[in-house]
Amino acid sequence: MNRDKRPLDGVLLFDKPLALSSNIALHKVRRLFQAEKAGHTGTLDPLATGLLPICFGEATKFSNALLDADKTYRALVKLGVTTATGDAEGEVIRSCAVALNEAQVRGALRDFTGAIRQIPPMHSALKHQGKPLYEYIRKGETVEREGRSVTIRELVLEQFSGDEMEITVRCSKGTYIRTLAEDIGNALGCGAHLRGLRRTAIAGFQLGQAHSLHELEGMAMGEREACLLPVDSLLQDLPVLELDEGQVTRIAQGQRLAVDSALPDGRVRLYGCGQFAGVGELSGRCLVPVRLLSGAARTAASGNGTNPTP
Repeated sequence: MNRDKRPLDGVLLFDKPLALSSNIALHKVRRLFQAEKAGHTGTLDPLATGLLPICFGEATKFSNALLDADKTYRALVKLGVTTATGDAEGEVIRSCAVALNEAQVRGALRDFTGAIRQIPPMHSALKHQGKPLYEYIRKGETVEREGRSVTIRELVLEQFSGDEMEITVRCSKGTYIRTLAEDIGNALGCGAHLRGLRRTAIAGFQLGQAHSLHELEGMAMGEREACLLPVDSLLQDLPVLELDEGQVTRIAQGQRLAVDSALPDGRVRLYGCGQFAGVGELSGRCLVPVRLLSGAARTAASGNGTNPTP
């Protein structure tokens, strides 16, 4: 084992800065915490900033909960200029004058609210025959892509000034904000590209709770650890099921349990003696283990006094 690394469990809400890839940001944060194991929960492009939850240790087992969650962005869209990549990094391929009023812009935004279809951009990590699309475009190749259904739950015009607008987008997983910007520009007849993007929320986590790299670098290790949220903060949408000590032992061994619970069928957060134990699946009165904390992690959680949040 690397002596510089240590076991650490929890969730850090990180404010990713401009120009860093999500993986480089993860590496920097992991090094600051000297953590054995860490992973992020949804990539942000280098040109995007904002909320990037980073999971340490046992929390990585439950990170999919955020991958599937709704996300909220603040996006700056340049009208009248179309680029090869759909963002500010790409070569300009078309420009035109913009003669729009705010009412026209608001009308176009209404048409993009709700269920829509998007064609994923070639400059993306979406895979085709095992390779990311961006590898094809680097070779000058274009791949036929099928449209995908996504949901824009909220689309708000925050500012509009002639050829630029700022919008807030709350959307389902798999939504490409630069594709949304391009499609809105096409609907307005002038084209557009994404000039800036900041993620402000994922599920119930807000950017205001996040810590910047500069803040973390200025902290002592104990202060950094105090920034971590408990593992079960990733699962606040799941109902809580309390188990006794014997039930926790049996389910940790992979056994199914017969439980007397009024909870509806589906996934539940499991607690034993008030301490988070993992996630199970209820079907009738049968409880099946889905993903559990390791024994060492449960012991550590017991020492921390973590309590379930209904």
